Amino acid sequence: MAAIDLIGGSMPVATEGELKPPFLVKLLYAFGQAIESGYLVVAGFVFFYYTAVLGLSGSMVGVALAISMCLDAVMDPLIGSFSDNLRSKFGRRLPLMVLGAPLTGLALWMLFSPPLGLQPLILFTWLVAFKMALRGVASLYNLPYAALGAEMASGYAERASVVAYRGAFGVVISLAVTILAYSVFFAGPGGLQERSYYPAFGAGMGALLFGAGAICCLGVWRYARRLPQPTTPGATLMGGLAREVPEVFRNASFRSLFLSALLFWIAAGVNGALNNHAYTFVWKLPPQMIQSVNASFYVAIMIGVPITRPLLNRFEKKTVIMLGLALLAGALTVMHGLRAMGLFMLTGAAVVPWLMANVAVAGVGIGFLVVAYPAMMADAADEHEMLFGARREGLYFAGLGFAAKAAGGFGQMAAGFALDALHFPKAAGHVVGAVVPEHTLRLLILAWGPLAALFAVGSALALLPYGVSRVRHAELAAALKLKRAEDISAGRSS
Repeated sequence: MAAIDLIGGSMPVATEGELKPPFLVKLLYAFGQAIESGYLVVAGFVFFYYTAVLGLSGSMVGVALAISMCLDAVMDPLIGSFSDNLRSKFGRRLPLMVLGAPLTGLALWMLFSPPLGLQPLILFTWLVAFKMALRGVASLYNLPYAALGAEMASGYAERASVVAYRGAFGVVISLAVTILAYSVFFAGPGGLQERSYYPAFGAGMGALLFGAGAICCLGVWRYARRLPQPTTPGATLMGGLAREVPEVFRNASFRSLFLSALLFWIAAGVNGALNNHAYTFVWKLPPQMIQSVNASFYVAIMIGVPITRPLLNRFEKKTVIMLGLALLAGALTVMHGLRAMGLFMLTGAAVVPWLMANVAVAGVGIGFLVVAYPAMMADAADEHEMLFGARREGLYFAGLGFAAKAAGGFGQMAAGFALDALHFPKAAGHVVGAVVPEHTLRLLILAWGPLAALFAVGSALALLPYGVSRVRHAELAAALKLKRAEDISAGRSS
C-alpha cells in the first residue's frame, strides 16, 4: 500500500482556480493510452490475417469487422452513461478501468487463436464474437480513461498538456508494438503469411497492454478518487441514457466534432485495412522493411505531438486539426496516385525511403489530431455543462469512440468488398512472392490512398461549424467557476 501511495499520492492541485495534475500523475496516466493505441496497431493485422492467411473472403471479413464494431459502438453510450453516473469511493472512472484492462488482454489473445480447420461460417462467427468482445472490454477501459483525463485538468492549455502526455505515450507503445511484431513475432520464415506466428503474437500483445493499463490504474488512483465529484445525483442506466443522448446531440459543437471524427475514421479504416496488402503485394516489402516504414510513421507522430502544444498556444484547436487533416490527405494522394498511373514503380528496398518520407508527413498530421481532437471534446463538454447544467464527459468520449468504431468498421467493410471487387486472389496470401496482376494492384493502391483521402477532406469540412474558440472557452470557464461556487454555497446553506 505504501508503494501505491507513493505513486499516486499527489492531491489535485488548483492553480488560479484550475485543476493541474503533477508531472508524475500525468506521466503514469499516459500509460493507459496503451489499451487504445496498442490495440489499433494490433488490429491492423486482423484484416490481413483473416483474409490472406486464413482464407476468408474480403467481403466476409469486412462484414464481420463492421458487425463487431457497430454492435460494440452501440455499447459505448451505455458505458459512457454508466461511467458518468457511477458513484464509488474510487470515483466514477477507475473501477471500470480496473475491470477492463485484464479482459482486454484475454480477448486479444483469443482473437488471434481460432482453432485449426474451422469452416468459413464458423470462422466468420469466431471473428465477429471475439472482435466484438475485444472492443467491448477495451471500451470499458478506454471511455472512463478518456473522461478521467478531461476531469484531471480544467484549463484550456492544461488539458492539451494532459492529452499531449497521453498522445506521446500512445506513439511510444505503437512503435513498441510495431517493432515487436515485425522483429520478433513475424521475423521467421514466411513472415506475415505464416499462420503459426499469430497466437503467440496475440498473447504477447495482450499481456503488454494489460501491464500498461495496470500501471496507469495504480499510478492515478489516489489522485482520481479525490477529484471533485458531480453534485447531481446519479441516474439509472437506461433512464439516464434515454435523456442524456438526445441532450448531447443538441450541442452543435459536439455534432460537428462527431461528424468530423466519423469521416476521419472511415479514412483510417479503409487505409489501415489495406496497409499490409499494399506493402506486401504492391511495394513487395518483407516484414523488416514494413517495420521501417511503420516506425517512420510513429516517430513522425511523436514529432507531431509535441509540436502541437506550441501550435495550440498560437492557433485555435480547430485550425490545428485542419492542418493535420490536410497533411494526411496529401500523403494519401500524391505517391499513391503516381503509382496507380504507372509513373512511380519502385519496389523493395528502393521504395522504402520514399514510403518512409510519405508516411512521415501523414504521421505529423496524425500527431496534431491525437492532441487536438480529445482536447476539443473536453472543451465541448464544458460548453455542455453551461448549456444543460450537467457534466457528460463519459458520453462525449463515448461519441468519439462510437465515431471511431462505427466508421472504422465501415471503412474495413468497404476495404473487404474492394478486395473482392478487384478479384484479389485469395491464394496470394499463402504463397510467398505470389504475383498479383498489375491492373489489380493499381486499383488496390487507389482504394488504399485517394479513396481514403476523400473522407479526410470531408472530415475537415465537417469541423467548420465547431464553435468553442479560445475566447469562448475562457468565457465558459469563468461562468462555470461562478456557477460551481454558487452550487457549493447553496448546498452548504441547505
